[in-house]
Amino acid sequence: MAAAKPSFSASSPISTAEGFVCGAIAACTAVTVSNPAEVAKTRLQLQGELAKSGGKRVYKNTLDVWAKTWRNEGIRGLQRGLPPAYAYQILLNGSRLGFYEPLRRKFNKFFGLDIEEHVPFTSVLAGAVSGAVGASLGNPLFLIKARMQAYSPALPVGAQHYYKSSFDAVKTILRAEGPRGLIRGIDAAILRTSMGSSVQLPSYNFTKNQLVKRGILPADSTWTFLISSTISGACVCVAMQPADTALTRMYNQPTVAGPDGRMRGTLYKNPLDCLWKTFKIEGVRGLYKGSTAHFMRIAPHTIITLTANDLIVGLYKKTRGTRS
Repeated sequence: MAAAKPSFSASSPISTAEGFVCGAIAACTAVTVSNPAEVAKTRLQLQGELAKSGGKRVYKNTLDVWAKTWRNEGIRGLQRGLPPAYAYQILLNGSRLGFYEPLRRKFNKFFGLDIEEHVPFTSVLAGAVSGAVGASLGNPLFLIKARMQAYSPALPVGAQHYYKSSFDAVKTILRAEGPRGLIRGIDAAILRTSMGSSVQLPSYNFTKNQLVKRGILPADSTWTFLISSTISGACVCVAMQPADTALTRMYNQPTVAGPDGRMRGTLYKNPLDCLWKTFKIEGVRGLYKGSTAHFMRIAPHTIITLTANDLIVGLYKKTRGTRS
């Protein structure tokens, strides 16, 4: 007797691999739009680094960064670091969006809860763990992206690292610092992404569920996706900004060889040391440098990523259901 063919419906959960691919496509769509704001954020975070009273100001604000970058470097300047940003988003958001739901279900099952129920504790835990996995996988790409975005031949801020391409960056880092150079700042990356991921999907799902449960908007409405992802973006920005500043500075700091021959950062030992020194010298405002640019980056990025992910997953489920 022939084995029964598995049937799929639009309501069936997708596999981890399918979720990874859908999340990766959604994130790459979003990063094309959000990358110029990421360039501005990176440069504002490095401006006046560890300088009392803010140091010399090359850029006034996000719009000033864009205007000066466009004038001096053109579209290539505004989109610096885009190729490694694509690769990073595939690994980060593919992991974050693809692993989140399976992990949430497993955590619910482990704690004896209904696997379909969105419990705040297990949702935050699943978001943090899936984010940490993505950050670890994508760390070398984020490192390269941050250094490429910080580089400006006209108006430099912070340490400058010039790379012809992503491949040139990998070769240069390996030659100068060895394999350890590519995992530099991974502790800061995990801290940053775990903090952001711990609130991104839980806040998105909570808002979406409340809108639907209270009859404010239907589940498949574009407005439901937009409102939920906007609120999620604001939550991510607030939670992640200090760790994001630490990450940018950890990645971009100059390095020197220590007594044992290993390359070490000249400014910070680890992300907590970076946060402390930044707070001590620049105050709370130093931790939130570039926060406007960060929100201008994270809001459209989150909106496009989560909205596109919902639409792509929905479309995929319909296609899969029709095929079966």
